[in-house]
Amino acid sequence: MDFNDLKGMMGEIKQRMDGAIDRVRRDMAGVRTGRAAVRLLDGIHAEAYGSKLPLNQLATMSIPEPAMIMVQPFDQATLAAIEKAIRTSDLGLNPAKDGKVLRVPIPPLTEERRKELSKHVHKQAEEGRNNVRQVRRDANDRLKKLLKEHKISEDDERKGLDQVQKITDDFVARVDAVFHKKEQEILGYMAEMARKSKMLMRNIALLLIIRHTG
Repeated sequence: MDFNDLKGMMGEIKQRMDGAIDRVRRDMAGVRTGRAAVRLLDGIHAEAYGSKLPLNQLATMSIPEPAMIMVQPFDQATLAAIEKAIRTSDLGLNPAKDGKVLRVPIPPLTEERRKELSKHVHKQAEEGRNNVRQVRRDANDRLKKLLKEHKISEDDERKGLDQVQKITDDFVARVDAVFHKKEQEILGYMAEMARKSKMLMRNIALLLIIRHTG
């Protein structure tokens, strides 16, 4: 096996790991954060024309207000099916008809729900990391097999294993970045409330000190 073959193998590894990250992004896009985002509806499919189709093939979606998604079907005949698909999804949304469009209000998340969603995306991230590491295991097994079959040298195997590990570390870091961004979206409200509460307690403490010393 020559250098170009190994290079092609590394390209294949990156492609598979890219697929793992894309899945994490898609899964997390479907987790609502209290803010309107059209990607929130990406995972919803509606019955139309004899099959289930994703909403972005049936309607245009926009954000007229920070906590509102507006869905405008290309074909008014699909309006009821789209409404039903959104309502029966696991997102807890209640679309309302407004003429030829659907308005989908995004309800605020409770603190308890935010914590639940944080655990959920943590699980999604761990699945993403495991998928990346599975690609690494497959690649390492392939390199060891090539060595055993005398198709690569021990030096090539060592370099290959090192390169696979570097690629893995890079893609695990990418999964972590996607996770931390989503977690911040979910818990950002809680963090802001905690910050304000801390400032309030500090101000109260200062007032008490001033009164005591005065």
